[in-house]
Amino acid sequence: MIRSLLTPVSGFSTLALCLGALCFGFALTPGLVPHPGTVQGALAGASFAAGYGIGVGLVLLWQALGLRVWLRPGPAARQAFSWLVLAAILGATWLHADAQEDLRGLMGLPPDGPLRIVTLLLTAVPVAAVLLILGRLFRSAMLTVARGLSPLLPERLALLLGFLIAALLFSFIGNDVIVRRILEAFDASYQALDETLPASADPPSDPLKTGSAASLIPWGGIGNEGRQRVLDPLDAAAIGAITGAPAREPLRVYVGLGSADTPEARARLALDEAIRIGAFDRKVLVIATPTGTGWIDPSAMMPLEALTGGDVATISVQYSYLPSWLSLLTVPEYGEETARAVFAAIHEHWRALPEDRRPQLYLFGLSLGARNSDLSADFYDLIGAPYQGAFWAGPPFGSRSWVDITRARLPDTPQWLPRFRDGSVVRFLNQYEMPDRGKPWGPLRIVYLQYASDPITFFSPSILWQEPDWMKPPRGPDVSPDLRWIPVITFLQIGFDVMTATTTPRGFGHVYAGTDYLNGWLALLSPEGLSGTWDDAALMRLRTAIAARGL
Repeated sequence: MIRSLLTPVSGFSTLALCLGALCFGFALTPGLVPHPGTVQGALAGASFAAGYGIGVGLVLLWQALGLRVWLRPGPAARQAFSWLVLAAILGATWLHADAQEDLRGLMGLPPDGPLRIVTLLLTAVPVAAVLLILGRLFRSAMLTVARGLSPLLPERLALLLGFLIAALLFSFIGNDVIVRRILEAFDASYQALDETLPASADPPSDPLKTGSAASLIPWGGIGNEGRQRVLDPLDAAAIGAITGAPAREPLRVYVGLGSADTPEARARLALDEAIRIGAFDRKVLVIATPTGTGWIDPSAMMPLEALTGGDVATISVQYSYLPSWLSLLTVPEYGEETARAVFAAIHEHWRALPEDRRPQLYLFGLSLGARNSDLSADFYDLIGAPYQGAFWAGPPFGSRSWVDITRARLPDTPQWLPRFRDGSVVRFLNQYEMPDRGKPWGPLRIVYLQYASDPITFFSPSILWQEPDWMKPPRGPDVSPDLRWIPVITFLQIGFDVMTATTTPRGFGHVYAGTDYLNGWLALLSPEGLSGTWDDAALMRLRTAIAARGL
């Protein structure tokens, strides 16, 4: 039997080619975000290889079960069929070009042009070839092990063990060798990028700024993301110009990975620096958990600092150099320990203050920062002294509270804009609307900002075999009506979307707009955390200022 498995699929399997071509065509249908030709080509090539591999697997399973093969096409028939498959692939590429352009138009992007098809094919072919070669290596390893075991075991058991041993071998090589080396290379490159000093990045002279001569945190240790946060040009004068009233200078504490050796030490350093500059004397205090690279989105911080009239302090501690999507797919535990240490240190000091002297305490996080911010506190932390609220944008799939709340949403509301109970504790908004606006809040407030086209929020391993709720009608207005659930292929599509989620225009995908952050902060802070009177004219000035900064 084992020897018989070598011949029927030694050439291109007819069934495998058919499934590969179908998967190639399906992969060209729109996902959640538009892709350049190279990314779309890599997706199509991977989908072809997946379909081909499924076809080969079905043939092997059929023969391993000893079932009869009724049709064995000859060499000429197989060659003719191969040309038909090639023609079908080229036709599918041409036909689906319009669907991709429709998705780009939905997000206000210009057409890609006819060269996209050429780029797509030039990328798809080598990607599919490499994956097919890897598939053949796997099959060879499986059969080699099975042949070695066949004198000792029944052939079917030898084949099963051969498959399992080959799978373990490839998993070890893929995860423990290749992926680990890739992660180390990424980490080193992003660390080098983070440590790069901009040409004009001199330490601030203001003693209330992180990295100044008076600061407890050295300027060189906070990294590029920390320097950009500290040197944000939104100052008291700029805020006053928007509000039309005197404003305070916002306080920004940032601790980089290079500032201390352990999460606990970095958390303690953040607390000491916050105490030094008087962060706990401000009206609003925000623990802003960064994304994987340490980035704090200025589109989120500008509305916060303006709405509070600068009477706000933010505290951020870096935990990684890797982009959020890479951390999320490989090491999602990155940042949990740091987020917990920072919250514990800040919350312990905050709750020890007299209640009438405490600032309003809020949590903020974007992307992986939202996930880690959610994990930073538990029920027992909040029984005696709950924070006032949390603002989590683009929460990644698998985020603890997001999953529970979304599952428990009101049955007549979609997953991409759910309503939770009476809206007194949790509210969702997107770029189009916010349900429950105007209803009274409870003592603790949670706001989620998410776009229906954000794959980092709506990816899930279960898409491999099950249609997700967010694809069912009614769909989000920023999701293509041509998106269809196809087992395996949609999983690959959304997986590629995760990697390119930040390439969309602002207001789509995983790129959140300042005006949407503004709506979230208004809902969260009103009226206790706002400074002055934010009438329509003042809000219009703020929206104009946000647009002027490209946020």
